[in-house]
Amino acid sequence: MEQGSGFATSSPASQLSGAYLTRNLLLAYQSFGVVYGDLSTSPLYVYSSTFAGKLLTHRTEEVVFGAFSLIFWTLTLIPLLKYVFIVLSADDNGEGGTFALYSLLCRHAKLSLLPNQQAADEELSAYKYGPSSHVVAPSPLKRFLERHKTLRTVLLLVVLFGACMVIGDGVLTPAISVLSSVSGLKVTEAKLSNGTLLLIACVILVGLFALQHCGTHKVAFMFAPIVIIWLLSIFSIGLYNIIHWNPSIVHAISPHYVIKFLRVTGKDGWLSLGGVLLAITGTEAMFADLGHFTALSIRLAFVFIIYPCLVVQYMGQAAFLSKNLHLFPNSFYDSIPEAVFWPVFIIATLAAIVGSQAVITATFSIVKQCHALGCFPRVKVVHTSKHIYGQIYIPEINWILMILTLSITIGFQDTTMIGNAYGLACMTVMFTTTFLMALVIVFVWQKSILLAAPFIIFFWSVEGAYLSAAIIKVPQGGWVPLVLSAFFMIVMFVWHYGTRKKYNFDLHNKVSLKWLLGLGPSLGIVRVPGIGLIYSELATGVPAIFSHFVTNLPAFHKVLVFVCVKSVPVPYVSPEERFLIGRVCPRPYRMYRCIVRYGYKDIQKDDGDFENQLILNIAEFIQMEAEEPQFSSSENSSIDGRMAVISTRSIQSNLSFIVSGHEEVGTSNSILSSKSATLHSLRSAYDDENPQLRRRQVRFQLSPSPSIDPRVREELMDLIQAKEAGVAYIMGHSYVKARRSSSYLKKLVIDIGYSFLRKNCRGPSVALNIPHISLIEVGMIYYV
Repeated sequence: MEQGSGFATSSPASQLSGAYLTRNLLLAYQSFGVVYGDLSTSPLYVYSSTFAGKLLTHRTEEVVFGAFSLIFWTLTLIPLLKYVFIVLSADDNGEGGTFALYSLLCRHAKLSLLPNQQAADEELSAYKYGPSSHVVAPSPLKRFLERHKTLRTVLLLVVLFGACMVIGDGVLTPAISVLSSVSGLKVTEAKLSNGTLLLIACVILVGLFALQHCGTHKVAFMFAPIVIIWLLSIFSIGLYNIIHWNPSIVHAISPHYVIKFLRVTGKDGWLSLGGVLLAITGTEAMFADLGHFTALSIRLAFVFIIYPCLVVQYMGQAAFLSKNLHLFPNSFYDSIPEAVFWPVFIIATLAAIVGSQAVITATFSIVKQCHALGCFPRVKVVHTSKHIYGQIYIPEINWILMILTLSITIGFQDTTMIGNAYGLACMTVMFTTTFLMALVIVFVWQKSILLAAPFIIFFWSVEGAYLSAAIIKVPQGGWVPLVLSAFFMIVMFVWHYGTRKKYNFDLHNKVSLKWLLGLGPSLGIVRVPGIGLIYSELATGVPAIFSHFVTNLPAFHKVLVFVCVKSVPVPYVSPEERFLIGRVCPRPYRMYRCIVRYGYKDIQKDDGDFENQLILNIAEFIQMEAEEPQFSSSENSSIDGRMAVISTRSIQSNLSFIVSGHEEVGTSNSILSSKSATLHSLRSAYDDENPQLRRRQVRFQLSPSPSIDPRVREELMDLIQAKEAGVAYIMGHSYVKARRSSSYLKKLVIDIGYSFLRKNCRGPSVALNIPHISLIEVGMIYYV
């Protein structure tokens, strides 16, 4: 799928072309179902939440006009001015959201806490995205942040707190949207009880979460029409109510009515801001879902459709309420003309489901990105669409969200209290975005602090007023997102802390290359045919686990590859740049390093072709090293030296390999080459359990070209023979424990918290799609 960034580099002529505009109009149409479902269903509950509590004592036409004026200016300042005109410009290779801003900052200032970063990562094409990197003097603020690790940690915590609040949105949005939509049945002749409404809402919610595993692509084509019909419905009803009830409501657009509202209502009016801010819940989705669309398409949809429809609907509801001051609790459904009630009720329920779906999908994406940062335990990620990249489903998170959503729906049974929680979660995310955006203006856009300061002061003043009103309502439901965020923050912190400690242990206990060189090419043991892929988180050096093999096993594979799968602070890494290949020890040792790089939005899919890609990349490196003098100035220069990016596009044209292959059901080549009856029976049993696993069986041969260097030919032949003999995957089965001298708190975090998470999350071999039958695990205790 073409990303939004593809349009950022278009020439002015192409941007004005008909094809470009048509593409963006089509994307704008699709964005209604994905981006705007949540924002467009806000009229269901804004007025009922605003006029809850003591504000009901101020039920006058003037106060209703003031409430509408507040909603109008809130919609204008935050979604329109802040997001549409400013924040949407801060994309990361076409991607948006909190992590995109953090990723941009990490690349333009040394703020990243990812442990195994290398200079080679800065050569990625996606890394250079953004303003031209002309040399400018680093600002004092940048130098100050880069010098203090504590501040970089605080920045990561701010980003994670924002992410936790988005997860909170994933719990609260379905609850408030579905409960508000079915509450329309209260105003019908049936007069259903609260218990019956609650049961209907719970059935819809269970159905919504139960269908997540199907993926949204199967019903996504219906999402945009549903939201568009909903928007046209609320626009028409709003227009009817303005004309029928009180046309003078149009004067309330003046900010003068806001001042009058606050003067008349005082503290009660300020507390009502917690309800008013619900008008902009879902705004963050405009930025977070940018990756599937373009900034222009999202701007077109909001400016020409969403904004006018919402303004007219809120204006119409206010016109109705100004003449019906006793109908606040169900103001939306009461304002619908009786003749069209049932069609609007049905489309409102469908729109609420669409809005909930978009937020649930966004929650899956956020969890995936947290994991890429090393801040969330390994979970199962299922790619649900062949056509839409990034549509994922995470079973564990889905069921946790369902249980939490049902608990809140049944526990509160009241949209006002859920609204208090929802408003606090959404405003916290916006507050975080404003802070990160100010840093982007200075570090990424390289503008003066004098430009960033007015931005953050103005928007923090506006958002601070809403946030303060939401915080006051913590006892009335506002505590929910805080508790949820605290829970997820503890999980993220414990996992990140334990992972960092484990990595630092590996870093400080690397095997000495002098010791390896002293053993000689045979490593002091028998080198048997085959390839050993040794997985480690280290991007440089030889992991301590390797010494366990050399000292305890009588034989080892002839070709050894140290594989490191790591995340880099870009959204996507192109397949051509994914592999980084180098050599460990001189040529006779036959030891290589392969670093496999993924972006924070990349999905590691098991296409069964990793082994073949790896062999091709190593073979290309061997030839490149012989041809290019900078790689091999002397035999011993490449002890643990230079890494090369091997472009998979150029491999077939340059390689002295003849590659032939066919697709075969089964597992790794190690089993195919074996003559053991036991292993053959194991393989057939494994195939029976994994009928869907298709692996491409490839045969490599060396071309008879006489121009190949004899040493290169010998090394390539060793590689081919090792591949034919079989591939084994070697990993450490680690147990992480706190040292005896550690504090009680550290022992609690490592021995109980981190240990619990490791035992109950997916194993690294499963997460890396390693065939279980070819896996060798080595036990090792880490005292950190």
